[in-house]
Amino acid sequence: MPEVLKVGLTGGIAVGKSIVGEMFAGLGVHVIQADEIAHQLIRPGEPVYQQVLDHFGSGILNPDGSVNRAHLAELAFGAGGKSSRVQELNQIVHPGVIRRQEEWMAEVGRRDAHSIAMVEAALILEAGMAEGFDRLVAVTCRPEQRIERWAHRLRVDQETAGREVTRRMAAQLPDEEKTKAADYVVDNSGSLDETARQVKTIYAELKRKAES
Repeated sequence: MPEVLKVGLTGGIAVGKSIVGEMFAGLGVHVIQADEIAHQLIRPGEPVYQQVLDHFGSGILNPDGSVNRAHLAELAFGAGGKSSRVQELNQIVHPGVIRRQEEWMAEVGRRDAHSIAMVEAALILEAGMAEGFDRLVAVTCRPEQRIERWAHRLRVDQETAGREVTRRMAAQLPDEEKTKAADYVVDNSGSLDETARQVKTIYAELKRKAES
């Protein structure tokens, strides 16, 4: 039975992974975001929800019982001078995320032989997930662009964005290590057209591999 080509799409915070993922999706690649899987796993009623609640306390909840992801991120990434607990959160959530994404890639293969299933995830290397993929694509950009993009995304000032980007980068491998481990690198420092050209070139190679 033909297998799907499993591709990991990774990169540090605010490098533009989602934009690149959308470009691949526009070319016909099946794309899923690990963040979205994680968000599903911490919904009320899910086993991971209870584990996160037991570990981090009821202070992370909204009045309706759902997880306030901003509050959870503050606890996990050590906002307000607190020490980072992101590894604790990852240890709870990552096993379920990995299981769900593997099930998803297998389902894509059953529905669409010789296709490409791409998982967008920041922590593929950090979580030891790289071996689960046939190819790895890393996205990068200039350091100052991360801060600008984070500030724009969350509508905060540059100083606040800089602190948050620095704090979250501390929980990730440096870009140099991600690009060294990748089969392909997308430099998202330029215009969207320049990024799109790189994506199309990589897609053509992935497509050939998937159909071989």
